[in-house]
Amino acid sequence: MQLNGGQRLEAYRRMLRIRRFEEEGMRQFEDSKVPGWFHSSVGQEAAIVGACLALRDNDAMTGTHRSHGHPIGKGAHLDALMAELMGKERGICKGRGGSMHFADNSAGIISESAIVGGGIPLATGSAFSARVRGVDQVTLCFFGDGAVNQGTFHESLNMASLWKLPVIYHCENNGYAMTTSVAQSHGQPDIALRASGYGMPGVTVDGQDVSAVYEAAAQAVTQARAGEGPTLIVANTYRFDEHNFGLVVPGQPYRSVEEVESHRRDRDPILLYRTALLHEGINEKSLRAIEDETVEAVKQAVKFALASPLPRPATLADYMFSSPPTGHHHGFVAGLERS
Repeated sequence: MQLNGGQRLEAYRRMLRIRRFEEEGMRQFEDSKVPGWFHSSVGQEAAIVGACLALRDNDAMTGTHRSHGHPIGKGAHLDALMAELMGKERGICKGRGGSMHFADNSAGIISESAIVGGGIPLATGSAFSARVRGVDQVTLCFFGDGAVNQGTFHESLNMASLWKLPVIYHCENNGYAMTTSVAQSHGQPDIALRASGYGMPGVTVDGQDVSAVYEAAAQAVTQARAGEGPTLIVANTYRFDEHNFGLVVPGQPYRSVEEVESHRRDRDPILLYRTALLHEGINEKSLRAIEDETVEAVKQAVKFALASPLPRPATLADYMFSSPPTGHHHGFVAGLERS
């Protein structure tokens, strides 16, 4: 199963939107417009978009702390995402989630989690929900190589395999859990081999090749819809920036400047795909139109976000509970408003 003509250009558009969104987000972070932390996924765009394009609009998805790109890969609008990044009231989570907790139910994005491996049980529960409701929705679960050593990974994959749940576990293996390499932290560094312990397929793909990622994800999605259970996909990718943007790691560097620069030069997924599209006969004008459109979309998103108001302290607990508790929290937020 391969990307068709329209999907090929859409893949390029979504990868470029992720890249430009995050580049602008880092500029806004440096300008103190983005509070908290900023975890860039620059370099990992193909691993995201290839998997998301295999989904239907109503399929579900969970993300990670490095998840600005996942909603964009699923097709979410940039304006509300940028506003959320800045903690604004018109953000996708009303400014309550911020950089690491994007959620957009309209696009099937259940949640993203700052907890390593935190989305894995949520995705498993989502897939179980689809089974109980008797629908053919699948859930795509993103996580990094560091999450593979969490207990939630093992528990969730075992349950999903036992009950043949429609979930795709998609590991973005960028080689480092913060600053610890896979070789230093995995007794079995070939992560896909772990799937056999749970009786499910395990597939390794080049995470810098959006077409290869799509083909693996599309097959996994087809199998899940047919009731054949989960798949573990390991997309070998690379993050070009530090774990946190602007983070200074004390002590000896955990990766060399030469290593990073070689990936930027030779393994940039957007440049690789642009070259492939031109080789396949897509004309330069079409690609430039997408590039210009993306620049304008990101500019508009920044304008929207900067013009959006900040949440009032008195509304701190709004949208946080389906049945808000009564009692002392009202006094707490009232105190915030007075201060």
